[in-house]
Amino acid sequence: MRFKGLDLNLLGVFDTLMRTRSVSRSAEELNLSQPALSSALKRLRDYFGDDILVAHGKRMLPTAYAESLLPQVRESLRAIESLIATSTRFDPATSQRTFRLCSSDYISTALLAPLARALAREAPAVRLELLISEDQSFAQLEQGAVDLLITPEAYIDRSLPAEHLLDERHVVVGWRENPLFAGPIDEAAVFAAGHVTVAIGYHRTSVFSDRALALMGKHVRVEITASSFAVVPWLLIHTERLALMHERLALVMAEHHPIAIAEIPFEFPTMRQMVQYHPARASDPGLVWLRERLRDQTEINRLHE
Repeated sequence: MRFKGLDLNLLGVFDTLMRTRSVSRSAEELNLSQPALSSALKRLRDYFGDDILVAHGKRMLPTAYAESLLPQVRESLRAIESLIATSTRFDPATSQRTFRLCSSDYISTALLAPLARALAREAPAVRLELLISEDQSFAQLEQGAVDLLITPEAYIDRSLPAEHLLDERHVVVGWRENPLFAGPIDEAAVFAAGHVTVAIGYHRTSVFSDRALALMGKHVRVEITASSFAVVPWLLIHTERLALMHERLALVMAEHHPIAIAEIPFEFPTMRQMVQYHPARASDPGLVWLRERLRDQTEINRLHE
């Protein structure tokens, strides 16, 4: 379909190119050959009179003009998707839709991995892209580059819809052979030990446990700050370090690593996890279905704990 001489399919190509900044990756994602994708990029360049992407060493970088177009293109794509979604029913058994979910790797491990296993049976052609939360995640949600964002309530964007997904306790974790786990761990031991913690994104945003401690006027002695929850067990094994971790994640990790789990020996707040989406897509049948499946998986996980 054309509008004022522009093939509207090129808007999707533009969005993918701007996200991947790679002709080969964009071609793979869009199921096109590289020559076909290169031809589409040439048509975009001809239409807008701009290079769109330029080579910079081994990378491709967007031009300033392309950056200025991106929010408008994504808003247009979101409007088109919303129009199509509200006029068609969603059938998970036959849908070939791609959903982009943004969360911490804690949620990816503890919730999205079992969800993906369930969807492989119910929606075999549906594709999930699991993105790690970063500083630009809320902007990506607003621009339509992300479908759902899962984040603690303390960090939500108050201008966007937010639905409660789950409540999470935190626990103390450490190496199974750590002598501290030979008996009950008291508060003094927690604060005397060195700790591993996690900070998110380029700006190193504190995770919920560190934020909660700070609000309580408490601080642990941090020895290592990682960028991912997945590496925390490796930083605990063969040391006397501790970490405060989500209980669901700790239970999953204890199945694969020699780590021990103990109760936090003082009052600690429960973390509320929320799922956010763009208000223009609140009635999107596919996203309504996916949010329902997220809630279903949360309940299944709870029953198996």
